[in-house]
Amino acid sequence: MQHSVNRREFLATSAAVAAGAMAVERLQAAAWKTTLQKALIGVPTGATLEGWKAAGFEGIESNDRAASPEKAAAARQAAEKLGMRIHSVLYGWANFNQEKSVERDIAGVRTALQACQAYGADALLLVPCRIGGNELAMPQPWEFDIAFDEKTGHIKRVVAGDNTPYEKYIAAHNHATDTSRKAVQALAPFAEKTGVIIALENVWNNLWVKPAIFQNFIASFDSPWVQCYFDIGNHVRYAPPEEWIRALGKLIVKCHVKDFKLNADGHGGRFVDIRDGSVDWPLIRKELDQLGYNGWMTIEGSGGLSLSERSRRLDLIIAGK
Repeated sequence: MQHSVNRREFLATSAAVAAGAMAVERLQAAAWKTTLQKALIGVPTGATLEGWKAAGFEGIESNDRAASPEKAAAARQAAEKLGMRIHSVLYGWANFNQEKSVERDIAGVRTALQACQAYGADALLLVPCRIGGNELAMPQPWEFDIAFDEKTGHIKRVVAGDNTPYEKYIAAHNHATDTSRKAVQALAPFAEKTGVIIALENVWNNLWVKPAIFQNFIASFDSPWVQCYFDIGNHVRYAPPEEWIRALGKLIVKCHVKDFKLNADGHGGRFVDIRDGSVDWPLIRKELDQLGYNGWMTIEGSGGLSLSERSRRLDLIIAGK
């Protein structure tokens, strides 16, 4: 038997389907106690903000770290007109372990904190320093078995067994810990003055490569103005990101959304577009919810995808899929 559907019936059916979809969306949202917001990294120009708003993003992490207070304030006003927010600023690398440049880098971070304040951002992403190079023998990511002094943060060993091959690496690591702590401690009062958190991040800088020691380093500041910017993809080759989230806990104030695909043997791999790698995104969403993380999920990378596709994939992550 054939049925004909008139316009009124069609519209009624469409409305019912739409209402059902909205109900499902509300049900899925109700499953989470926390709210996550969507952002990308870039320079907050008017055109960029408008395009990202249209694609479904709610905010931006500015990588214009040296913007004058006047320029940053103007960008903030443009974002707020669109109902968006410049929620953080990406400072990136510092070299607090290099005596010749540490004062210059401290001054640069102070400038960036002032830009944050004018943007209306509440955190500055900072990588304190890096070590490595051909002169330092280091374990492979899967070989690390770190033991450290919880009081000083100094590493005692990096692998099980003989650590003689890694003596220079251990010494460089401990020096970087001491000098970075000294520099960040000097910056913390200025961070408080500007009302901006210094959010420390690891970016394959060969430091604090396991959850416990990174947690210990950040917690050692014992300051609400020194916290953690957790990059979900950066840590995959050292330990599953859910282990990092559990260890870092309430120290996490921001998250970068990035993916990494491990090789078949679990050793090494490469960065890939979000949701194409080894990150268990439903588990990450669950861990963030259990942590009580209400905050920004800022995509870093995946630039080969369109804005709309990045937005769609981030929606799925936030929905726990």
